[in-house]
Amino acid sequence: MPYPLDAAAVRSWCGLALEALGRERERIDAINVYPVADGDTGTNLYLTLESAARAVEAAFDGHASAGTAPRLADAIGAMAHGALIGARGNSGTIVAQLLRGMTEVLAATDGSADALRQALRRAAASTYEAVAHPVEGTVLTVATAAADAAERAVGGDAGAAEVARAAHEGARSALQETPGQLAVLGRAGVVDAGGCGLVALLGALADVLSGEVSAVPVAVRADAPLPEAAGCEVAGRVAADGRGDPDGPAFEVIYLLEADDGAVARLRARLDGLGDSLVVVGGDGLWNVHVHVDDAGAAVEAGIEAGRPYRIRITHFGGARAKEPEMTARAVVAVVPGAGLAGLCAQAGATPVPVRPGEPPASGELVQAIRQAHAREVMLLPNDADLRHTAAAAAEEARAEGVRVALIPTRSAVQGLAALAVHEPGRSFDEDVVAMTAAAGATRYAELALAERQSWTMAGVCQAGDVLGLIDGDVAVIGSDLTGTAVTVLDRMLSAGGEMVTLVLGTQAPDGLAERLEGYVRERHLAVDTVVYDGGQHAAPLLIGVE
Repeated sequence: MPYPLDAAAVRSWCGLALEALGRERERIDAINVYPVADGDTGTNLYLTLESAARAVEAAFDGHASAGTAPRLADAIGAMAHGALIGARGNSGTIVAQLLRGMTEVLAATDGSADALRQALRRAAASTYEAVAHPVEGTVLTVATAAADAAERAVGGDAGAAEVARAAHEGARSALQETPGQLAVLGRAGVVDAGGCGLVALLGALADVLSGEVSAVPVAVRADAPLPEAAGCEVAGRVAADGRGDPDGPAFEVIYLLEADDGAVARLRARLDGLGDSLVVVGGDGLWNVHVHVDDAGAAVEAGIEAGRPYRIRITHFGGARAKEPEMTARAVVAVVPGAGLAGLCAQAGATPVPVRPGEPPASGELVQAIRQAHAREVMLLPNDADLRHTAAAAAEEARAEGVRVALIPTRSAVQGLAALAVHEPGRSFDEDVVAMTAAAGATRYAELALAERQSWTMAGVCQAGDVLGLIDGDVAVIGSDLTGTAVTVLDRMLSAGGEMVTLVLGTQAPDGLAERLEGYVRERHLAVDTVVYDGGQHAAPLLIGVE
């Protein structure tokens, strides 16, 4: 019996889609040869839908506590928003835009068959708007075919269920044609992985609305069994744009961005010049940015210029972008408080885990970062004293999965930079742990912060708006201006000696602060070098390290 397209149907759709992608995840990962053969499209789509499903459940819980029932607009809007903030990878980002396109239509309708047709058409069109250089034979082509088939499903009794089933069948047919449209797929003998995920998503919608579970599995090959080593070999020869460049960009950069439309338009142009596989989705001030680049720091800096980037994820593809990347001997995973520091760590070969103020990473996020490092041995730098227990739990879980993890006891980002500077994969694991731990321990750390309220501190009573200088985690100086307080902190730290001062500027650091402090150190503390980084952290205007 057909069911209406309402809030309950959206909730069921999320659950069924998540179940379908869970079944197909490994199969989709196995055929992932475009745009990068990194074998994670199925996993990324699953994680994207998982975020969407959580958002829908939260919307239902919120209405239940208020004694009301969610409308279609509430449920589909939550699904799109959840997908946007949780989008992973190229395909996950595109699916988030598809759902947003559907929401633009369905939020203002009663879920009729005609509304679903229009929603599918808007969804397909919106993906072409989001992708910098659309390529046929991909999920974009499959989405368009689904919209075409939905529009052909007309008739006196053609309801939303019939439209959804037609869209699913149209997508399945189009998916089988993708190997003939994109050379890399044809040579590997597989269909498009992102399109495969979309077929599963549309099949779930059709099943929910019709009340009948489809017996036809998603076909992942154009002919016979799943590809194995041959798929990897082909993938290593074909570039992300299908033109055969074996030396594609080294990093995948993804972040959420709070910015206005004009700034995002400028960002698109800048990122398009930095790399490929550019997808920018969203609207109403919140965007999800995805790009493949060689200069991860520049991609993040572009986001800082456009607005406020957060939840930054930087993944290193490695040298030969193989579908099953070879395990590296050793890697570093570092928690960092700002976008600039994330780019800096990525350029040094580490896997950064950027965090927002007040949103420390959970142990699961750290475990996922350790997995993404794809190494037999991992050095984990929490860079925050409050994260020691979380990091320890993550390390223990990763060890249970067979990864040798060393937890380097870094209590600040400047200690993490010092440890990263002496990291040497060529020496033994134990020697590397000792060297990195020693470098971190030999680095005194400080930060400047603004007092939010009157309170007692180790240095006396502070008032709201005072500048606090914290040395090794304790308030040591209370001042009225940033520069003067920073000078006092530097004098106290250097009174015990030092060879190198590291200054990490936050977003609230005033112009000229670094130059004034560099000049002061040069004049008052001879033979002490100074290095300055734009950290981009929001919580502290300035981080200081003394080695």
